[in-house]
Amino acid sequence: MSLGKRIRDRRKELGMTRVELAALLGVSPSAVGNYETGVSFPKEEIMLRLFDSLEVDPNTLFQDSFQHNKQPLDQKERRLLENYRGLSPLGRETVRTMVDALCAYRDEAEAGPEAAEPRMIPLYRTPAAAGYAAPAFGEDFDYIPVTGDVPPAAEFGVRIQGDSMAPFIADGSVVYVNRDPLKAGDVGIFCVDGDIFCKQYYKDPAGMVYLFSLNRARADADLMLTAAGGRSLVCFGRVILRAFPLPWR
Repeated sequence: MSLGKRIRDRRKELGMTRVELAALLGVSPSAVGNYETGVSFPKEEIMLRLFDSLEVDPNTLFQDSFQHNKQPLDQKERRLLENYRGLSPLGRETVRTMVDALCAYRDEAEAGPEAAEPRMIPLYRTPAAAGYAAPAFGEDFDYIPVTGDVPPAAEFGVRIQGDSMAPFIADGSVVYVNRDPLKAGDVGIFCVDGDIFCKQYYKDPAGMVYLFSLNRARADADLMLTAAGGRSLVCFGRVILRAFPLPWR
């Protein structure tokens, strides 16, 4: 049994959700999900809190199930082991990560779809909250499950303010964002000189960046940034929407 499955099973024995365990560990629910699926491994300080939160000793989580069921290796298994030992430390860590992820996938498949918990992502209450270095949970954002109308590829959500993107994005509506590269016509969440905007993106061959309002009655809210203008521009992600025609097309 993998470490991730032991963490998940113990959490469920205690009747604890991922959100509750994440609060005890001081990490996000998605980080707990990564521990349980083998995508990542808890850091040392997190591991110490994990023992306390799950009320277990280290041996319980790290017990080697193969100690009680040892079987001789066949030729293919010995070859795999020899190849593994010949890898660099980084290569070995990559193999371990892949194997843990595959084992977690197998364990979840065996448990059935009813046992899987939905992935949680942050929903920021305002576009500005998405730009904070360390937003406050429960004040600037809440966690929501990736189910129903939330696109599976979403990494976070933002509640939009204003009518500059209407009628495609209404005032007060929620957009879902991932970190895919932007193409011309895509809508993104941007920080310009410290202010946060939801705009349509275009960059011309000369390096001029245009951030358009989809509501052309609010063209006054468009932004134009030159390569030598000295203004700061950061893109937080692509809004998961179809690409819209640019204003002049």
